[in-house]
Amino acid sequence: MIMKIKDLVAEMEMQMDEFYKYLNKETGLIVTVSKEEMAIAEESEEDDDFSQYPDWQRASIKDAFDIDVNWDKYIGLPDKQEIDEYRIMERFCNSLDNGKISAALYDAINGKGAFRRFKYTVNRYGIEDRWYSYREEALRGIAISWCERNSISYTQ
Repeated sequence: MIMKIKDLVAEMEMQMDEFYKYLNKETGLIVTVSKEEMAIAEESEEDDDFSQYPDWQRASIKDAFDIDVNWDKYIGLPDKQEIDEYRIMERFCNSLDNGKISAALYDAINGKGAFRRFKYTVNRYGIEDRWYSYREEALRGIAISWCERNSISYTQ
């Protein structure tokens, strides 16, 4: 199995608090399940048909059950804590040569509403492309480290 870093980064960009993402080491597919589906799976038996749940949810519950029972064939993708968007923003602030912009961005990320203010300040100074390139490169680095830690071959 060879993981495409761009695909892994795309999955990492779609992280949500109530969902988990796993790589199935046997198929190479990334599986997304909700916390609710994991809880259902943990309370279920192998022969349950999950017919009491809507059609759209049954496949995810079955995936969650497989993850719960066969956990050794799955690897959790980097989660929001490992990605740490705030730290990426902080490093971006530090990477800028322009002291005025750097200081404005540092001010923006302090306190409540940091993400919104950061985005506004990036837009105000017209450095959106630079920010998104920096962020993507940071995510690529996290993805590569994850692959190497888990002995997964990858390609750019």
